Amino acid sequence: MSMMHNLRAAVVRPARRRVGDAFESKPGDTPSAVVDCAVYQQGKRATETCSPREAARQVKAAHQLAPGSFSWIGLHEPTEAEFEGIAQRFGLHPLAVEDAVHAHQRPKVERYDGMLFAVFKTVRYVEHEQLTPTSEVIETGELMVFAGPDFVITVRHGAHSSLRALRHRLEADDEGTGLLAKGPAAVLHAIADHVVDNYLLVAERLQNDVDEIEYDVFANKGGRGADVGRVYQLKREVLEFKRAVTPLLRPMLQLSEPTARLVDLDMQKYFRDVADHLARVSEQVQGFDELLNSLLQANLAQVSVAQNEDMRKITAWAAIFAVPTMITGVYGMNFEHMPELKSTYGYPTVLGAIVVICFGMYRGFRRNGWL
Repeated sequence: MSMMHNLRAAVVRPARRRVGDAFESKPGDTPSAVVDCAVYQQGKRATETCSPREAARQVKAAHQLAPGSFSWIGLHEPTEAEFEGIAQRFGLHPLAVEDAVHAHQRPKVERYDGMLFAVFKTVRYVEHEQLTPTSEVIETGELMVFAGPDFVITVRHGAHSSLRALRHRLEADDEGTGLLAKGPAAVLHAIADHVVDNYLLVAERLQNDVDEIEYDVFANKGGRGADVGRVYQLKREVLEFKRAVTPLLRPMLQLSEPTARLVDLDMQKYFRDVADHLARVSEQVQGFDELLNSLLQANLAQVSVAQNEDMRKITAWAAIFAVPTMITGVYGMNFEHMPELKSTYGYPTVLGAIVVICFGMYRGFRRNGWL
């Protein structure tokens, strides 16, 4: 909460020196959390990596010569102290700053005084040779984006959500006519499109795991089905994926709606395309969840059926063995006047009767499917 107090104090007393700004004490130094920082003019990168303070100064100067210039600052898991100076310099809202530093936020898009704050859940498919009851299939991270009139600030949480390749791809436009020429809103779109494209790739890989589980459940394994732990673990991973995808659908639709007016009309069609892709992924994930629910119920039903079959077999054998047990029990009573006690063929006759009765019962149970 100390950073929140300092940010509010800075709004009330803007003339005071920002002691939390790492660039005030040592000009040119950059906090360790800064991954890349550059100024873009007319769709091209105008500077090498510089400090956020220098980027803000260059953008302010460039606006007098080339309107549309902006800075893009990328940070990875910054601390409060590392982010405090940047937040003050660019006038970021304290509530959004708190969300960006502490992470664990739900995907959303909010507007603060002309600035957009977006939260994305990034996902990565974890490679594994075989799905087990403890396999990690989905690894998640978080990506926050501050998009203002002349700046973009990205804050990443997690090791797999790097934007380096995306930045290089956008900078590869030698003519300066690509998305970077459209300003910060275009960078926000590129990031959203990058995140959703990863969703599509993960959904394709996840489909293979779901198909494998489905095959195991209905394969011929003595009616036992698949290991219920594997089904439940995959369902948990799908649920984690669903938490990343589903809440983002409404914000993307808002960015593409003319009535919302969160971005320029020219950029809304780009966000509409992202929303369409996201809707497709959302449908896939919902389908995975429903299918795994059915597979879980089918697996449990198979186990129940197998147990019933076992109980029928046990009951049938118990009934068969009850016959000789009853007959020998009767003749085991030492009464003097019992029929057939002195008969020459009494013993083999009783044994033969036991065998015939037991065999008849065995045939009857086999015919009815109990054995």
